[in-house]
Amino acid sequence: MKRILSWLALAGAFALAGPPDRAADVPVLWYRQPAGQWIEALPIGNGRLGAMVFGGVQLERLQLNEGTLWAGGPYDPANPAALPALPKIRALLAAGKNGQAQELAGKDFMAKPLREAQYETLGDLLLTMSGSEAAKGYRRELNLDTAIARTQFQIGDAAYVRECFSSAPDQVIVLRLSARNAKHPQQPAPLSFTLAMDTPQSAAVQADPKGELVLRGVNTGFETVKPALRFEARVRVLASGGRITADAAQLHVDGASSVTILVAAATSFRSYHDVSGDPDALNLRTLAAAQGKGFEALRAAHVADYQRLFRRVSIDLGHSAADKLPTDERVRAADPARDPALAALYFQYGRYLLISSSRPGGQPATLQGLWNDSLHPPWGSKYTININTEMNYWPAEETNLAECAEPLYAMIADLSHTGSKMAHDIYGAGGWVAHHNTDLWRATGPIDGPAYGVWPCGGAWLCDQLWEHYLFEGDRDFLARAYPLMKGSAQFFLDTLVVEHRHHWLVDSPSLSPEHKHHDGVALAEGPTIDEQIIRDLFSHCIAAAQILGQDQDFASQLAAARDRLAPTQIGAQGQVQEWLDDWDAQAPEQQHRHVSMLYGFYPSDQITLRGTPRLAAAVRKSLEIRGDYSTGWATAWRLNLWARLQDAEHAYKILQGLLGPERTYPNLFDAHPPFQIDGNFGGTAGIAEMLLQSQAGEIELLPALPRAWPTGHVEGLRARGGFTVDLEWRDGALVSATLRGAPGADAHLRCAGRTTILQLSPSGSISWDGKS
Repeated sequence: MKRILSWLALAGAFALAGPPDRAADVPVLWYRQPAGQWIEALPIGNGRLGAMVFGGVQLERLQLNEGTLWAGGPYDPANPAALPALPKIRALLAAGKNGQAQELAGKDFMAKPLREAQYETLGDLLLTMSGSEAAKGYRRELNLDTAIARTQFQIGDAAYVRECFSSAPDQVIVLRLSARNAKHPQQPAPLSFTLAMDTPQSAAVQADPKGELVLRGVNTGFETVKPALRFEARVRVLASGGRITADAAQLHVDGASSVTILVAAATSFRSYHDVSGDPDALNLRTLAAAQGKGFEALRAAHVADYQRLFRRVSIDLGHSAADKLPTDERVRAADPARDPALAALYFQYGRYLLISSSRPGGQPATLQGLWNDSLHPPWGSKYTININTEMNYWPAEETNLAECAEPLYAMIADLSHTGSKMAHDIYGAGGWVAHHNTDLWRATGPIDGPAYGVWPCGGAWLCDQLWEHYLFEGDRDFLARAYPLMKGSAQFFLDTLVVEHRHHWLVDSPSLSPEHKHHDGVALAEGPTIDEQIIRDLFSHCIAAAQILGQDQDFASQLAAARDRLAPTQIGAQGQVQEWLDDWDAQAPEQQHRHVSMLYGFYPSDQITLRGTPRLAAAVRKSLEIRGDYSTGWATAWRLNLWARLQDAEHAYKILQGLLGPERTYPNLFDAHPPFQIDGNFGGTAGIAEMLLQSQAGEIELLPALPRAWPTGHVEGLRARGGFTVDLEWRDGALVSATLRGAPGADAHLRCAGRTTILQLSPSGSISWDGKS
């Protein structure tokens, strides 16, 4: 409680920092050849409309996504057999008959249907140029400072340029094509091409000779859930010169000097329980407004809107000759020691992906962000809330993109409604619950199978992000909106915790340590360590919020009494943080399991700290040594954050090297689980930030895990808990200066290289420190 309240004195009203004054090198991904496969294409997005841009010469492909195009429709997955089975499952677990409990849960407790909806591709926009002459001078790039994908090449005497972006202000994808005479650049060269659309969906394409392609269809169903969404994508071609003709399903542009293509797309989705929208009317209004602005105004509005977010943070970790190489060659070289700027590019790419896939009013970033080319993507490209969705938002606060988490908060509010029915129907409890996955329809039941899905802490972990936002931003109005969601989750656990028979601790049951089996095939257990840690955080955050808001003191007292009876975090026989109530760790069949769930209390939480709980911190280190450094992409990123929090700079850097190499990073810098999963990108960005700045346990630590590979550099615009924006500059591995901005007169508890000091911000809300005086 002290660590929570120590921040409350620092949090106050303040404005987000604007763009840093220092001009940073423009971060660009670039290539000498078109994308040959999806994981080489370049992503663009506005939080709702996304595209993967392939940059082909004769054939350009834009693979399209719309954030609400999922399978199925509204449904209720509660299993009526679950509530009668619950006491039997608990009794079997209490008697040590975990295998029988899991078998019964598989039979009677699981959601119906057993799977959730999957996120689906919209289809492809295909542009085929006339002629077949070879291109020269080819280059394609993604400029992270403007969020514009650009392709350029020359065929004969004609120099071609394509620019593509997804505009948040105007809600369209814009593709601009132009051609100039290479010998006489003031003279246009003719553009001729065919435009078509293709989709695996149940849909049809129509072409209008006035210059439109229209794709209309319905989504797919899944298991017993029928299709319920209508969707439309409408493509409008605006040509300067030349002429446009159409056949049944294609447009043909001949002899134009420049062409602007506008893509609008929408579904009939309005909310998780309402699919009555009119995508056709919405697209017509959107295109009319965008066409009226013209290309230059659309581009300017897009860049200004995007840079308002992206330019809040700049970073320089050093430079080398590798800076000049194409991005895919830098990844293949896998030598970050000789290419420190690759880590900085990866950091900013993570921020770019978050801006592009998660904007207010849209859906949260899925397992693949906004980008998916399949009707059946890996793991359904859903929201996996036993780590992956939370990891997507780890960089939101610290890298100064707080608004990008708003879709997550909206989803939590939705889950509090669907999860309330689930809590009542299968647990007989108040409050609300969500298990280890959810989807567009905000399903909250236990899915996939009892060894994966019977984990009731997904919603509780999501609530941690609400509290984190308050700690970073100090927004009391936000806390007042968030508190009922946190309270509802806490109420569920007050109603469902049971007494463990040996120590008489309060534990949740049934549950599991995410996706990890303690015995062959058996995962179900009472009170795994991560659950007790998450519930302890949830209760503590609710208690503090009730105190700040001046309400619910009786409820807070109930939470405090229950919190004191939760099972403690234990150290096992190997010296590790114990994963379950019983020390089963050494006999678990997967010693190097991808999940490190028992370490939640160290990162992202701060229940365990280096100086506050040194024995447990040592056990965290031992656990990581046992688990190993490398795993799936996202799991490697979690390890990066944990080693950074341990302030072991060289070990954290070693893991970052592995994350940036070709086994865990695709040519377009997408994270390789494999296959692609975006949480590794977001976790990697958070890990780099964690190496440079930490603000847990009431202190702001400057350069806590700075590796020797980054001896000189700077970062500007990072955020710290307590309402601070921080700029750092270092040379020869030592801090040169730190500038903090925040609430005027606020106290900042700073620590650097073992030195601590308390500084008070000036009346203007800023202060600088050299780490010495």
